[in-house]
Amino acid sequence: MISIRVELKNCESERVNDDSALLPFELVMGLLNRIIQSFEVTHDSNLTITEQLVANYDLLPVEPEKRTWRAYNYVAFWTADTFNINMWMIVSSMIQLGMSWWQAWICTWLGYGVVAPFLVLNARPGAIFHVMFPIVNRTSFGMFGSLWCVFNRAAMACIWYGVQASIGGSCVLVMLRAMWPSIYDLPNSMPASSGTDTRDFLCFFLFWLISLPIIWFPVHKVRHFFLVTPILMPIASITFLVCGIGPIMHQPSTLQGSKLGWAMVVSSMSCISNKVTLVTNAPDFASRARTSSAALYPQLFAIPLSAAFVSLIGILVSSSSQAIYGTAIWSPIELLGNFLNDNPSKATRFGVWFISASFMLSQVTTNICANSVSAGCDLTALFPRFINIRRGGYIAATVGLAMCPWNLLKNSNEFTSYLSAYSVFLSSIAGVMVTEYYIIRKGHYNVKDLYNTERGSWYWYTYGINFRAYTAYISGILINAVGFAGATGCAVPLAATRIYELSFFTGFGVSAIVYWALNRVFPVIGAADTFEEIDVSGYERTARSLRDIEEVDDETKDGGSDHSASKR
Repeated sequence: MISIRVELKNCESERVNDDSALLPFELVMGLLNRIIQSFEVTHDSNLTITEQLVANYDLLPVEPEKRTWRAYNYVAFWTADTFNINMWMIVSSMIQLGMSWWQAWICTWLGYGVVAPFLVLNARPGAIFHVMFPIVNRTSFGMFGSLWCVFNRAAMACIWYGVQASIGGSCVLVMLRAMWPSIYDLPNSMPASSGTDTRDFLCFFLFWLISLPIIWFPVHKVRHFFLVTPILMPIASITFLVCGIGPIMHQPSTLQGSKLGWAMVVSSMSCISNKVTLVTNAPDFASRARTSSAALYPQLFAIPLSAAFVSLIGILVSSSSQAIYGTAIWSPIELLGNFLNDNPSKATRFGVWFISASFMLSQVTTNICANSVSAGCDLTALFPRFINIRRGGYIAATVGLAMCPWNLLKNSNEFTSYLSAYSVFLSSIAGVMVTEYYIIRKGHYNVKDLYNTERGSWYWYTYGINFRAYTAYISGILINAVGFAGATGCAVPLAATRIYELSFFTGFGVSAIVYWALNRVFPVIGAADTFEEIDVSGYERTARSLRDIEEVDDETKDGGSDHSASKR
């Protein structure tokens, strides 16, 4: 008995030692799990890991009470977006090519008039079914195949956020200089390796800080902020015209024949490329539309009208600068800085402050509507367990600061070539998306399956990836590959250059045709014969949970399956 008790004590001692050894490990894992949970966004505790990979609150269809954007909100949105420094200067490159002012202005009308219908076409699913770009993209590229497209758009938004913030910093510099001229001579304490100096970085950082509070507001409320710029910027722009009309308005074109024709084509395409990112993620804002028509005609007409007005003001102001300084100054911020030279009057300083402050607010608006919200939606889809739209917006701002965007702007030729190449990627994505909605499934959606990773669902395709879409997407890129090599300095045939100069149409068109052809050979579930914008799952969001989607009753589910089968 004594020996047995000794053995039992030894066993208990060993078990205690084992438990004591496991205890720290369990504590560490428990602590780690708590830390991870603290970073998670609010979600239904009953969701599985797979469900958390495809949805969170911000990715679900927008609730009816948050569909608050009316027609005038979209007009204000595009007016605010076009009143920025890049748009102001877009005509400068056209006139420098040798065109007259009215030829350059026609290119602006053509470019933005052509791109507006493409944007409206891609925005339509968002306006009808109230889902954002990452979710709309699942219909064509698949549940997991869409992640690459979303990553592309998110990366572009983060880069552009930094670039626009850097430009906004120059507006802040002129504002501060109008109030305190001594800031222009602020001593530099930053090393040359930083690529900037203390003065410019201070102004950049101030602009960056000013933008942060706006990111906090949800998309359905931030629309109010877009109403400010359409009021201030026309006043500020017209104030610029007090100097009169300069010689640019009487400068004839130096191009003739085919050279003039291709110069106008290239210039119009630059206008289209300037908006291709917003063409791709058009459903983001359209998903907040109160009615589907609110996101249709207002956008269709507001884009070309506002762009034409801003570019015309840019032409007139730059022309007047040539009359004053002997050379055309296309950057409004540089021109405002010149007004502050040689001891200006108080009235001049106030005018410069007002105009530069208006441009600064315009840059904030552009960054929010074109980059912050887009990045927030896309990053939410990439990491739905940890990121929502608000967090995604702040991540974009952080990346925009960390990337040191002033270094990108130092070599504008390389940066422009990079952006042109990226427009090819995005136009191919848009070509697939538009073809999917209007030609393949003809407006038929299965909203429930947009969050369903089960085999046999509409958007599961092959392990969550639609290889038809990727084949079409790559085809749209390849047709422009040789021309892009020519844009970087390599010797290529003239035909390849011409194709690349039409990169939006070639990328969009080739991807659309290839996607249509592949779907004819390999039909997908839910392909329809007649056009009807309908959700075959019968889903209507009423609460804050993914369980809304899963609780569609079996009768509706069976009806949706029968409906989809009849449309194959």
